[in-house]
Amino acid sequence: MVQDSPRDRAAATGHGLIQSLLRTLETGPGVYRMLDADSRVLYVGKARNLRARVAAYARPSGHSPRIARMISETAAMMFLTTATETEALLLEQNLIKQLKPRYNVLLRDDKSFPNILVAKGHPFPQIKKHRGRKAETGSYYGPFASAGAVNRTLNQLQKVFLLRNCSDSTFAGRTRPCLLHQIRRCSAPCCGLISEADYAASVADAERFLQGRSTAVQERLAAEMQAAAEAMEFERAAALRDRIRALTAVQSVQGINPRGVEEADIVALHMEGGQACVQVFFIRAHQNWGNRDFYPRLGGAEAAGEVLQAFLAQFYDDRDPPRLILLSDPVDDPDLLGDLLSSRAGRKVVLAVPQRGEKADLVAQALRNARESLGRRMSESATQARLLEGLAEAFGLDAPPRRIEVYDNSHIMGTDAVGAMIVAGPEGLMKSHYRKYTIRSADLAPGDDFAMMREVLTRRFQRLLKEDPDRQGEGWPDLVLIDGGAGQVAAAAGVLADLGIDDIALAGVAKGIDRDAGKEEFHRPGRPAFALNRTDPVLYFVQRLRDEAHRFAIGAHRAKRAKAVSATPLDEIPGVGAARKRALLAHFGSAKAVARAGIEDLKAAPGISEALARTIHDHFHAGG
Repeated sequence: MVQDSPRDRAAATGHGLIQSLLRTLETGPGVYRMLDADSRVLYVGKARNLRARVAAYARPSGHSPRIARMISETAAMMFLTTATETEALLLEQNLIKQLKPRYNVLLRDDKSFPNILVAKGHPFPQIKKHRGRKAETGSYYGPFASAGAVNRTLNQLQKVFLLRNCSDSTFAGRTRPCLLHQIRRCSAPCCGLISEADYAASVADAERFLQGRSTAVQERLAAEMQAAAEAMEFERAAALRDRIRALTAVQSVQGINPRGVEEADIVALHMEGGQACVQVFFIRAHQNWGNRDFYPRLGGAEAAGEVLQAFLAQFYDDRDPPRLILLSDPVDDPDLLGDLLSSRAGRKVVLAVPQRGEKADLVAQALRNARESLGRRMSESATQARLLEGLAEAFGLDAPPRRIEVYDNSHIMGTDAVGAMIVAGPEGLMKSHYRKYTIRSADLAPGDDFAMMREVLTRRFQRLLKEDPDRQGEGWPDLVLIDGGAGQVAAAAGVLADLGIDDIALAGVAKGIDRDAGKEEFHRPGRPAFALNRTDPVLYFVQRLRDEAHRFAIGAHRAKRAKAVSATPLDEIPGVGAARKRALLAHFGSAKAVARAGIEDLKAAPGISEALARTIHDHFHAGG
């Protein structure tokens, strides 16, 4: 049941309004939302007993400064009852993720973690890095804290087990071993240099290692090395020796490998100065697979248990929790949170706060990392805050910008043109907010940078106006920087004016007459150009932003150009995938020859049926 309290129910806000709602509330579990006078959601909470929980807000005193401020801003409330408290907790986390209320603890980094996938949909399984939904058939091992940790482990595993990492289509097209076989990183199953049974044994060994059962693998390799040496097969013995060394290297780079913990996430929280850092260490198969730090946004003076509970509920929203989660502090509702995580995992998940032994040492290590990481971040944030204050002063802004968007274009004589946007704020570069734009206008003159910039800005701000016309979200910039001079700024200002946007600061960054870095000129609409002192930290800051935008634009352009180089007219034909494309090109020699071929000639190519031959012929002879 949903109850919506209209603002005209009572002129009062805060305690008075909340008190007036109590008589209509039920005593069962549910979720409540607190809204301000502009109907923006301030806070989402769950309760075992809605009436009792909301009644606590109706008291005029006894609240922390954060809760008192939130209550004073509350002009309306919404309620949704649920069948169980677990359902309420699940709904609460969904709403927090969707609405991002100001006074809730928010996990802002929701990037997925990489895994190692041993794909099982092929007679010779491929080992590779995987990120995202686990839809492909195979065995998944992880999570790893970073792509670098996965790549290092894969590199060593290739040395040890010689498993292929090429795609199935590449595998099918090989006629001779690739370079990886030459440098002893692959057993070349594509060319029949290893039997399916022997390859399957290597796959089984790799999986045993990833499951933490590496002793048996090392013993078998050592026995094989000894046998090869006794048979005077010294080259094979040396290869086995190298594989054993690589296997040892994998184990050594994993860091601290706990003997008594097979599978766990270690979650430690440190709070200081109104900020928080959560360190998560991933222990799998008795190995430390890395760690990641998170900086949840706090709503105010929350207790450690409240922050950890909110973090865990959001962190495992789309991730599989392990069987054991070791915590630095007890959460507010351990049984409820444990039930929620167990239901998500489909098995028992235990939350524990260890007090002694190896598990306590692991938590202490994570807590020390959290404390040091937060200290570094606070130092960097202080420096960033001073730079933003200086930027506001230099560009005549009313306040330090919370969001800066920097735009640049990249192309070669107008071809493969892309636009790029990077974003920075009080916490530095916000890479998850970066965007690239493929220039779509077909009538642009080659190299018309002004028109490209107009297209990018038009698409960007039209979307903002559509998605957040009231500007209640965090997507609207306070300052827009353009890589260019007065002409680029005039083009950008024209776009904003056409869209009715007149309150966003705009500036262009142009190099001086001699194009020397350090002599940049800054252009503002309707104002004379100006420069900053060559030793001004604000100048260095703007240069870094400009260079980052340029780097991102160049990368996007190169990726598009590389894709275009490998494209052929065959890519547009329905039913012609990578394998048939290779077969056609190998049979006819070029895409032009395919286009000129008749139906009978097309049918002669491997894998081309009469129906597909007619489809290909019709594609190139639509007018005939």
